[in-house]
Amino acid sequence: MPLAAAITGTREIGHRELAWFRDLFGTYLAPWASDDAHFFIGGAKGIDSLSLLWLAGNSKARITVVVPGAVAQQPAEARQAIERCRDRIADVVELGAAELRTPAYHARNRYMVDRAQMVIGFPLTVPEGTSGTWQTLNYAASQGKPRLIVPI
Repeated sequence: MPLAAAITGTREIGHRELAWFRDLFGTYLAPWASDDAHFFIGGAKGIDSLSLLWLAGNSKARITVVVPGAVAQQPAEARQAIERCRDRIADVVELGAAELRTPAYHARNRYMVDRAQMVIGFPLTVPEGTSGTWQTLNYAASQGKPRLIVPI
């Protein structure tokens, strides 16, 4: 059975150079990115957009982008990444949340984890925090799903 993985991570990426993330994804995403793999990625800025761009350019894996409301509500950086990768994205799931608040993001995170076999997380800090990244990783743990945690 092909691997299905959800990717979660911080929006705060300004503390690292883009080349650093390229190398990071080459180390931690590439081993999972077989041609028949399927990745679920949130449509936000930061790790979501960077991992989308990396997977689209460096793998043949299936990509599903999941947003809590609509793509049009996402930050410009995220919309641009989605548009740039449109030909590589298998599905865009718009969950239609009326308000983009914490419950909508948690629903998006659960949607991705529920459809994945594992979660690859790129949290800003360790130890465990209260961010959406950690909420997603903890939800995966509560579901008995493996987690690869790569602090950035």
